[in-house]
Amino acid sequence: MQPTGTDLASARPSSQSVQLRRMFASRVRPLGDRSSPQGYQLRALRRTADSAGLKPLPRGTRAWPARYGTLRGVWMRAAGASPAAGVVLYLHGGGFVFGSPRSHRALAYRLSRRTGMPVFLLDYRRAPEHPFPAAADDALAAYRLLLAKGFPPGKVTVAGDSAGGQLTASLLADLAREGLPQPAAALLLSPWIDFDLTELHRRDTGSRDPFVPPSYIEKCRDAYARGVDVAHPRLDVLRAEKTGWPPLLIQVGDTECLLGDAQRLADSAQAAGVPTELQVWPGQIHVFQAFADFVPEGREALRSAAEFLRTATP
Repeated sequence: MQPTGTDLASARPSSQSVQLRRMFASRVRPLGDRSSPQGYQLRALRRTADSAGLKPLPRGTRAWPARYGTLRGVWMRAAGASPAAGVVLYLHGGGFVFGSPRSHRALAYRLSRRTGMPVFLLDYRRAPEHPFPAAADDALAAYRLLLAKGFPPGKVTVAGDSAGGQLTASLLADLAREGLPQPAAALLLSPWIDFDLTELHRRDTGSRDPFVPPSYIEKCRDAYARGVDVAHPRLDVLRAEKTGWPPLLIQVGDTECLLGDAQRLADSAQAAGVPTELQVWPGQIHVFQAFADFVPEGREALRSAAEFLRTATP
């Protein structure tokens, strides 16, 4: 059963999630307030993120790299998953500067197992080597590719976390502008939506995010946008026309400095008549679903997300 807003509001964080949050709060935040998306530090961060994702996959799981012209990615198919059930296009997070199909393959596996669908993990081009609109262009090209491969829009779903959440929303806006069919549904995990960052800094000042430093998000924004006005229609997705968007499920932790981004995206989508559910998980950190091996809320959130995606692609 999918959790309701009332259920979540009254829930107490598990001891595991409290332990995880305290562990991060007791040290410098994982990205470090002074780290920079440039040079050696970025290369080290990319290696660390990729290494964290390279855990053995359960027997029967298939994962294989694929290249379609200039597009690259990794297909993930859990045992029993079938393209007849649909497909998930997954856009990974990492501030547009790190993260990859390697770092997110465990998350993709869990979605494939619970939805019964294969997942295409897009290896989009990252900043600062490839600034905006490279990642957004790759996301749009990947969606077109899935349609060209014979997946009907009603069997395609899109999901993304953090910066991948922004790419997910940007993709929906691009599809609307270009008159292309929308996917069946979209899942956004702890999405980073607003490139202005004013509200993000305000929230972190009032209640410090234990995991994500706003100063690093700002550096990532500068590396990706690189001088482009943040009011650009493909960056400012809060102002995008959302009429006709597919159903959205947005999951976010209430300790996040990005909580306001999730709330404002949900408000703007609902105002446009888009069926939208916002789940605010008490005591949870940024993309807590990635810690599902340790945190029960991560497992429950992914169960809810998979039910949402399955229901959208009957």
